[in-house]
Amino acid sequence: MQAENEAQVRRPSLEEIRRDGYTILIPTMLPTHFKIMEGVLRSFGYRAVLLENSDERVVEYGLKYVHNDTCYPALLVIGQLLSAIESGQYDRKKLALLITQTGGGCRASNYIQLLRKALRKAGLEEIPVLSLNVSGLEKESALKMTPALAARFLLAVLCGDLLMLLRNQVKPYEREPGAAERLEASWVERLSQALSRDSRFSYRRLRGLYRQIVRDFEALPVEGERKVRVGIVGEIFVKFSPLGNNELEKFLARENAEVVMPGLMDFCMYCAHSSLTDARLFGIKRVKGLAFGAALGLLEKLQKDLIRIIRAESRFDPPTPFAHVEKLAETIVSPGTKMGEGWLLTGEMIELIEQGVNNIVCVQPFGCLPNHIVGKGMMKPLKERYPEANIVAVDYDAGATRINQENRIKLMLSNAVKSETQSEAVGV
Repeated sequence: MQAENEAQVRRPSLEEIRRDGYTILIPTMLPTHFKIMEGVLRSFGYRAVLLENSDERVVEYGLKYVHNDTCYPALLVIGQLLSAIESGQYDRKKLALLITQTGGGCRASNYIQLLRKALRKAGLEEIPVLSLNVSGLEKESALKMTPALAARFLLAVLCGDLLMLLRNQVKPYEREPGAAERLEASWVERLSQALSRDSRFSYRRLRGLYRQIVRDFEALPVEGERKVRVGIVGEIFVKFSPLGNNELEKFLARENAEVVMPGLMDFCMYCAHSSLTDARLFGIKRVKGLAFGAALGLLEKLQKDLIRIIRAESRFDPPTPFAHVEKLAETIVSPGTKMGEGWLLTGEMIELIEQGVNNIVCVQPFGCLPNHIVGKGMMKPLKERYPEANIVAVDYDAGATRINQENRIKLMLSNAVKSETQSEAVGV
């Protein structure tokens, strides 16, 4: 009966969605990166809108329309979309939803089906759901990923990582409050234009923009001694999304800490690397492995270009090359551990410790078993190898209170200050 009802629902085609000016709602994750991507999508003819609603109704709608045994990011993503629809701001007759799929073992690849189920439950099954993926999933409803669009999305990830890295290294020390965020916002607008479909786009020009971005942040007046640095790792949505982690970055800033966070490009390279692992360790997907191996080589080159520019133009600490993070992770966990964030999560914790960022918040959403294994599960061997590591695992779910989460982080920060004081006393 359900299949018959679905068959009777007339949903627009992808061409109709673009041609007829449908509003495409996009759930938030990385505000900076996704803002650039929103601009790119608009330049390709899609009326994209990045959602910013984050009030209590997001969780309410998530709990109402998603089974409470489902992982917390799914509840938030679907709750944000349903809350936006029910707000009355958008014409439901010309509305579509966009959601990403990695194609890996994480349940995030199945959020799209959970979203469609939630729409049926809410009586909104006529609203089409589009998939953004590079794994060949949802062929009939996948956003057409042309080479031009894919290239711009990829470079938007690099640009977003650069802006996030520079903002985090300037913001705790800026002489004029808000200067780093204002500069970041202005560059988001400029990069959206630079990567638009109609711009005179070239990678050489983009590298020139990288240099200009680094110089602009370098020129911002700063003052004060270096603050306690705190790394953030964990499940990708809760790690990056202010909605998912209760604005963890802002909380750490209020606690007089400098945030250090590995970028999204590492996760993109990790996904490509997973196909190589399938071919090398398990003897499967060999042709796919070759293709993604070539893609990984390109991504590593792009990242190295960015690292060279940061080192040449500024005092800022650049990202760690992906290949080095991979080698660090292999000292503790097998590269075959690739469900969810897999070995990359462990590698990022070692990367941070190697950089001298011993204080780490490992964010863990409810329902993410792989994250608990490669995050919280790796804390003991990490502390045995690195006694100076000060790691706290913080759980995020609909029933967890912000005050409990923040108290756990405050205790970690207290230990960090105590450790630094003791090190200074003995002249370390």
